[in-house]
Amino acid sequence: MTVPKFALYESTEAGLSKSRADVVVIGTLQGEEGPLLAPGTEAVDAAFDGQLASTLSTLGASGKAEETVKLPSLGKLTAGLVLAVGLGKAGADGSVTAEQVRRAAGAAARALSGTARALFLLSQLDLNAAVEGTALGAYKFTQYKSEPGDSPLAAVDFVQPAEGTSRAHKASLKAATSIAESVIIARDLINTPPNDLFPASFADQARKLAEAHGLDFEVLDEKTLKRKGFGGILGVGGGSARPPRLVRVSYRAAKPAKKIALVGKGITFDSGGISIKPAANMDQMTSDMSGAAAVLASVVLAAKLKYPLEVTATIPLAENLPSGTSYRPGDVLSMYGGKTVEVLNTDAEGRLVLADAIVRAAEDSPDYLVETSTLTGAQVVALGNRTAGIMGSDEFRDRVAAIAQATGEGGWPMPLPEELRGDLDSRLADLANVTGHRWGGMLAAGIFLREFVADGLPWAHIDIAGPSFNTGGPYGYTAKGGTGVPVRTIAAVLADIAANG
Repeated sequence: MTVPKFALYESTEAGLSKSRADVVVIGTLQGEEGPLLAPGTEAVDAAFDGQLASTLSTLGASGKAEETVKLPSLGKLTAGLVLAVGLGKAGADGSVTAEQVRRAAGAAARALSGTARALFLLSQLDLNAAVEGTALGAYKFTQYKSEPGDSPLAAVDFVQPAEGTSRAHKASLKAATSIAESVIIARDLINTPPNDLFPASFADQARKLAEAHGLDFEVLDEKTLKRKGFGGILGVGGGSARPPRLVRVSYRAAKPAKKIALVGKGITFDSGGISIKPAANMDQMTSDMSGAAAVLASVVLAAKLKYPLEVTATIPLAENLPSGTSYRPGDVLSMYGGKTVEVLNTDAEGRLVLADAIVRAAEDSPDYLVETSTLTGAQVVALGNRTAGIMGSDEFRDRVAAIAQATGEGGWPMPLPEELRGDLDSRLADLANVTGHRWGGMLAAGIFLREFVADGLPWAHIDIAGPSFNTGGPYGYTAKGGTGVPVRTIAAVLADIAANG
């Protein structure tokens, strides 16, 4: 896990004269008749005798979002190159959003692969967004490549905004870097192939992270899970030669204001079990532990940023594979806490391991519970690949959704219609793990999880089946593969609870 080395300069002039950057990165806006220079580029424009915008236009620049155009400085600057990156259209008041800056910084960092040092002027618009976007845009996962190609952008100098103190800007740089590092923890775990990342090895990774950051760590093996009655986790993990685990990682401030439970689905590979998936794209099921990666990274982040909270991540880990010991459609599982579930489809396994983990997490009497998982293909059908579905108790659900949208990760509040609850009735058990139809599958999964949430506990479920894994080309600050969603949302939720209760 690495991010570029970051440094701060107080002004553009100081950066241009003191930075040893090879490239100066500026922002452009999409205008009616060509690119417009973003605020903060005046000194660079002056070096080009006020002709920078027209020169970029001649090179084909338009200022549209994430466009990158390179211009040799021809000795006008110490750096040999200027990289203009598009921010898109400004608002009616001429402003740009943090997400526009974040995506532009990510696109610039990706375009500068192999560069030793760059000076970013985008940070004058929004320092936090520029740092996060740069760190995440520079990300590469090359552990398994014999020839990894160009190394990521190695070092970045940022020009700090004119408003605020240097001390505040340094604190922002540190916080934004820590958030990006935690997203990268999640990305690295998601991108690790399942022959190397399975329940026991994930638990080992969690242990190392816990030890490195002074966190409490607990792991339950298959024998302990059986003794304590974690029937959901054992049922799902029973078909694999690599047995399941339940991991708990905890951070506690000296005087925590609130206690938050995090739960993340950790299916390290999902074949569907006996209800086996089609072969096409099954390789993408290496990402079915994205929720687990996100909550583990989030509790590490809570410790790094010293939130005045108590945060515990409860992580159920299993492989869902078909074999002679697999659980079957028609089985009835006795879940942790006493409820029984009739299994109608073994590919609806995430809700089973999560149910056990949610009940265990609630035993700590948290003030809030946030659970995230690659839970349903129905989320992708309903909301696409980039927008998470957020369910739960109404007030907290809406709070989490608003925060998710503000971070740029996105999310949309979804209902839990009462009429769907009857469709989960079972002839044998307290409830079935799926309905008998395809309608409202994401919502039915949320209703299933609600059955295991303690009465009166504010909770939110974030379905990241689409947003957790980018199967297309890179864009903005998002690489192909694991995205690390919703680490930044969870971080912002924790910060909001710390500030506002």
